[in-house]
Amino acid sequence: MTTLAELTGQVKQQLMGFTKNQVSITNLTQPMTATDTTFTVDTETVTSISRGLVEIDEELLLVKKYDRTSGVVTVMAGTTGRGYEGTTASAHQSLDIVTSDPPFPIVRIREAINACILATYPDLFTFASYEFPKNAARYEYPLPSDVEGIYKVTADTIGPSKIWFPVQRWRFNNNASLNPTEGSPSGKTIQVMDDIVPGRTIRVVYTKGPNPLVNGDDQFITTGYPERYVDMIMYGTVARMLPALEAARLEQTSIESAERAPLVPTQAASQASQYFWSLYYRRMEEERKRLHVLNEEYTNFLS
Repeated sequence: MTTLAELTGQVKQQLMGFTKNQVSITNLTQPMTATDTTFTVDTETVTSISRGLVEIDEELLLVKKYDRTSGVVTVMAGTTGRGYEGTTASAHQSLDIVTSDPPFPIVRIREAINACILATYPDLFTFASYEFPKNAARYEYPLPSDVEGIYKVTADTIGPSKIWFPVQRWRFNNNASLNPTEGSPSGKTIQVMDDIVPGRTIRVVYTKGPNPLVNGDDQFITTGYPERYVDMIMYGTVARMLPALEAARLEQTSIESAERAPLVPTQAASQASQYFWSLYYRRMEEERKRLHVLNEEYTNFLS
């Protein structure tokens, strides 16, 4: 199963494959805490980093200086230079990779991954269910707060048949009272008007948006989506991030930038982004159709 860390690596590989950049890296030779203002790296590769931005795991730090002999690197502005650009200062282990001036920081890639996952709703959605007993004196029942839409409603039958028959008359109210004393803490209810035997269980199958990925070892399926969506999310994430390379073309003061300009023409990154968007939307349409074929509503089932 693909994890967030693996998906991040796939996205980075696609992005770096476009630029053909070889980032400058070294590694920690001693662990560091979340409050350390110095850290020690491999003395043979310490010159691979320079004053400015560096990345360790998901944290961005500002480097002030380094010592070639000892490999000790000093963080700029003390702890202010830790957890830079909205990242979180955290502890790191010996042998963790230190990347100088990362073109695509891990934290930004993971933000784009989650933005892409959440943006798939409502074209794609996940399922969940909620059950409650029929009350003879009640027609309206509260629903969980994550309900976005109701896919179908069924009720169990009396006897050994084990068949859940479709409830025909119901209405979803997503603007119910938020007063808990009125029975709707979430502000969402379902009104059931069918004649159902009191005490029987009513099951609501509802749709909701996907869950974001938080930790590197989170498996993709924790989003609620199947594993086959991984390539689609990768395409969408790459498409979101590639246009950032166009901003780099605005800096033409260095010899390298001037030399690369004729080889990498204007709008090259934007055109690559459009290509990945086309792959993303093609996969989105495939999965949207498949989702409705694999999960027929009761109106289709009864016909």
